[in-house]
Amino acid sequence: MAGETPRLPLDRIAAALRRERGRAGISLSELAKRAGIAKSTLSQLESASGNPSLETLWALSVALDVPPSLLLDPPRPVVQVIRAGQGVAVPSEQADYAATLLSPNPPGSRRDLYFLQVEPGAPRESEPHMPGAVEHLVVGTGRVLAGPQDDPVELGPGDYMSYPGDVPHTCRALEPGTTCVLVMQYA
Repeated sequence: MAGETPRLPLDRIAAALRRERGRAGISLSELAKRAGIAKSTLSQLESASGNPSLETLWALSVALDVPPSLLLDPPRPVVQVIRAGQGVAVPSEQADYAATLLSPNPPGSRRDLYFLQVEPGAPRESEPHMPGAVEHLVVGTGRVLAGPQDDPVELGPGDYMSYPGDVPHTCRALEPGTTCVLVMQYA
């Protein structure tokens, strides 16, 4: 991704993982197994020495049955401004794709808001999220092919779509410099 982005808040992620794992009452081994990651990887993340990818954070959030934003655990000021390029972008391992959490799931609601930067190349293939999840996507610049893996739709600037987030889904940039806003809504 172009430009310098802030580093992941590893201490907050580590604390959130320990907190949510404790709340779920499961061992480190069990959480690693449920998330499909190595126990050593989870141990590193819980000690703030790992560097999680987007896929790892989402796998852990599904295994813990919490929104991914709970693992990033950002502070919540009354008025929040995130200047372009200053949010914490979590890169994908699969594609030239990064998601920046703009607005975490506030108390009483069930949604997260992300700014996506997507470049042509390998698609970002997502495993199903929590049951009942719905994704809402608005394209800012460029073009994407997105939606359920078995029925993706081509979208351009200003286009909106919603699709089930609890089925395998994809997002692939068709033009350089593609940006989108993604709202993940949880049941």
